[in-house]
Amino acid sequence: MGAGYQRLTHIRATMPGEIAEAAARRRRRDLPGDGERMLIIAADHPARGSLGVRDRPLAMASRADLLDRLQVALARPGVDGILAAPDVLEDLLLLGALEGKLAFGSMNRGGLQGSVFELDDRFTGFDATAIDAMRLDGGKMLCRIDPADHASVATLESCAHAVTDLARRRLVAMVEPFWSTRTETGAVRNDLSPEAVIRAISIAQALGVTSAYTWLKIPAVAEMERVMAATTLPALLLGGDPPDIDAAFADWHRALGLPGVRGLVVGRALLYPPDDDVATAVDGAAALVRKARR
Repeated sequence: MGAGYQRLTHIRATMPGEIAEAAARRRRRDLPGDGERMLIIAADHPARGSLGVRDRPLAMASRADLLDRLQVALARPGVDGILAAPDVLEDLLLLGALEGKLAFGSMNRGGLQGSVFELDDRFTGFDATAIDAMRLDGGKMLCRIDPADHASVATLESCAHAVTDLARRRLVAMVEPFWSTRTETGAVRNDLSPEAVIRAISIAQALGVTSAYTWLKIPAVAEMERVMAATTLPALLLGGDPPDIDAAFADWHRALGLPGVRGLVVGRALLYPPDDDVATAVDGAAALVRKARR
């Protein structure tokens, strides 16, 4: 690990209060205005034990490599901010990489990938109080709904409380809903049919005592016109781990033109592109967002 990152360990070991101080002095920015779109880089996958990208099962295992890629991405023109778990956000704060950027904290990472309790998406990361204290712009929560799994009701209740707590502080609640099932092997599969996405959106947008500060984080699927007709909430398109990056860009391009779609939240597809050229991948996504701004 390079000297710059060894400094992070030194600060954490000897001056941990520097993290809160870095958060307090960070230069912030406003959310996009009328007609604007935004590009957010997602980096909360490791906190759920999800380290793989395509055929590389430990692609995200090196923290130094991840931070290198994130700093490249955040420095590119057109990148508005970051979505991450506390540890990654704190590293970026100490590196000074979040100046003038939006920052969203990932809240529930307890549904570890591949575990028997994967759909028990407990809140093990940020809470609304910490998000407010660190002067972040909002919180993101995963909300997977499996009608055959009792854990889903606890996830729904926890997400509702988080939406309420964020709204009381006038902070964005970014809800990522999926209609999910388990396969015969026990793996969790998200149903990406338009009907399933519409059903998940319908439930997620009603969570909490108010939806005034709720945004949706949803996949770009077939028949997006039908999907977006299911909500009046602002929506951001997620990236996932697409096997075909060109097809993913085409899907994002089509969906970004729809009313209500306010931008992209993409992680692995841009941070770990097939050719490992992070800057070019991010620039391509930023160009899509710019074209959609009006």
